Formats: sequence, structure tokens, C-alpha cells
Amino acid sequence: MTVLVVLPGLDGTATLHSAFADAVRAAFDSIAIISYPPDQILDYVALERLVRDQLPSVVPFVLLGESFSGPIALSIAANPPSNLVGVILSTTFAESPVPMFGPLASLTRFAPVRAIPLSLLSWWLLGRWATPQLEAALQNALLAVRPAVLRSRVASALRAKALVSCRAVSLPVLYLCATNDRLLAWRAGRQISAAIAHCTTVNIAGPHLLLQAVPQACAHVISEFVSRLGC
Repeated sequence: MTVLVVLPGLDGTATLHSAFADAVRAAFDSIAIISYPPDQILDYVALERLVRDQLPSVVPFVLLGESFSGPIALSIAANPPSNLVGVILSTTFAESPVPMFGPLASLTRFAPVRAIPLSLLSWWLLGRWATPQLEAALQNALLAVRPAVLRSRVASALRAKALVSCRAVSLPVLYLCATNDRLLAWRAGRQISAAIAHCTTVNIAGPHLLLQAVPQACAHVISEFVSRLGC
């Protein structure tokens, strides 16, 4: 078995994955969730450097990039450490998830991130899978991060340019696609699978926050993927 290293979504915290970690634990020796500084504005290059410094140095590991962290996982997979054996991508993207807004990325510094109602975030990210517990966890995770940092990460996502990285990936890749994703269009996953010929895409009934909403279903698919890696 191997180590699973999880790179989180936009909040960058390690607080939203406990149910998923419990569900998938049997498939791995250990699970590490790398959190990002909640008070430092870091672009994708700086975040990748931070992540690489925390990756396992010897033992085999699988890297999971969730949503915002997909471009980081793809960049690492394109130039991987020797002990990286597979990559999992969950509801993520290689290029700007909203291409028409890419040129406007700098304007996100004015976005009132604290003013977005929780009900709207829940509809957008959790849909019919929303529960009071998931909504509270999401709200707490976002409140733990400085608004300026959240705005900077949105801008980074809108400027994402990881398609070149996709074409350089030779490792086994699993893409988890949420069938009821209200944030990402289907185009995001198709773009990745088209650029990585050996990418396996699995559709899972769930919202954008797939790992949080349906952890057991995600764990089942991931466990099958890891069993095929032969490590």
C-alpha cells in the first residue's frame, strides 16, 4: 500500500476531509492532507513549491488534487518525484474554469467574498447533498482564511495554464467527475482526459464538493484505482 497526499480546494484547509479520509483509509498506509497558509497570498508556483517540500521523500505515494489544487497536482505529475506512483484529480481543471473571465482575474481583488450568502454557496457547491454539518464545515473553513487570500486564489484559478503539464504526464491518472457539479462545466474534465490519453474518468453522482458529500463512493473508486497500481 501507499501514502495518499491530498491537496485541498480553494479554502486550502485540512478541515473538510475527515469523512473522506475515514472512508478511504483502508486503501493506504497513511493519509496526509497538506494545508495552505490562510494568511499568505501565494500563487500556483509558490504553492507548488510549498507542496513539494512536504511530499514523502522515500515511500510511494498517490497525489490527489481537489478542485483549486488540480493545476498544482498536474504540474507536479508532469515533473514527478520518483516515488509518485499515481495521480487523482477530483472536480478540477487544467485551464481557467471560466475562460471568458480569465482576462478579468485581476478584478477579483474587489470581490466581496464574505458577502456571499451561505445558502448560495451551499446550492453551488453541495446542491441536494447539503446537510447542516457540511454547510457549517464549509463556512468555518472559508472563515478561517483571509478574504484577500481567497480572492487571490480565485484569480489564480481563473489564470490557470496547466494544459501543457497534462501533456507531459505519464503516470496513471484518475479523474473524479461530479455529475451534478454546478461550479465546473463538463468541459473541464474532458479537456484533461483529452490531453492525458491514459486518464481514467469516472462519473460519480454528487456535487462539486464530491469528496465531502459522497466520501464512500469516492473511496470505492479510488481504492479500485490504487489496487491496479500494483504497489
